[in-house]
Amino acid sequence: MFRSGFAAIIGRPNAGKSTLLNALVGEKIAIVSRRPQTTRNVIRGVVTRPDAQVIFIDTPGIHEAKGTLSVRMVKEAFGALKGADAVVYMVEPFLRGVSDDDKLIIANLGRLNRPVVLAVNKVDAIDKEKLLPLIREFSTLYPFKEIVPISALKGDGVELLMGVITGLLPEGPRYFPEDAITDMPERFIAAEIIREKVFTFISKEVPYSTAVAVESFTEKKGKGVVVIQAAINVERESQKGIIIGKQGAMLKRIGMAARKDIEKLLGAKVFLELFVRVSQGWTGREDEIKAFGH
Repeated sequence: MFRSGFAAIIGRPNAGKSTLLNALVGEKIAIVSRRPQTTRNVIRGVVTRPDAQVIFIDTPGIHEAKGTLSVRMVKEAFGALKGADAVVYMVEPFLRGVSDDDKLIIANLGRLNRPVVLAVNKVDAIDKEKLLPLIREFSTLYPFKEIVPISALKGDGVELLMGVITGLLPEGPRYFPEDAITDMPERFIAAEIIREKVFTFISKEVPYSTAVAVESFTEKKGKGVVVIQAAINVERESQKGIIIGKQGAMLKRIGMAARKDIEKLLGAKVFLELFVRVSQGWTGREDEIKAFGH
């Protein structure tokens, strides 16, 4: 029997959802940051095994949303549940009890007719005796099919989780070629990698006001070279100066780090040209949010 289907990965901001997706796929297709609310879009990763193909759906962190962009992100996360055959609900073991955001998620899970697996992430960073009370508390709130302790960063328990999810999927066809790892366009992932580097190198709130748009993505045939031009959009003129930095040093740093990751993704030499543009108050305007692909 060959099983196939879609599994949504949901949870609070910074629970490790994107790290788990990358660990499952074996390649970096979702950006990762220590800062919460980094993921803005639903991202799909494909894992194919001899007996199954699972399309994992990474989602924005679910939280009490404030602001147009945040509301849209949470709406996207809950929307991903509708087409899923199974759900991976990720939680962290560091909180004292179940948070309000987790209660919101559990309330929405109660409206689904989908099997849900609880993945307790970052267990490598906590004493086991502190883990069991949290697992017991969550298990009283929802009838999870399985509860799997994992470390998405170190890979502990990831194969076990993969096996559990596979067993919950129906018999079905192979939706994607065997070597596919995502259905997201390369230019989308390139834009996300650039945005990740903004989160990496820029402090405070500026990264939350940035959106990256790839203006051109050209492959020079026979030369193994890709030329990318991309705009980092910010909300205010003062933010533009922070992104560029003194004598362009920060923008150069962002570009160099992004280029290295994009080259790994594409397996080709990349020429990356970045510039910064002000789109006044874009995070509060639906038309701009859509234009930037969120």
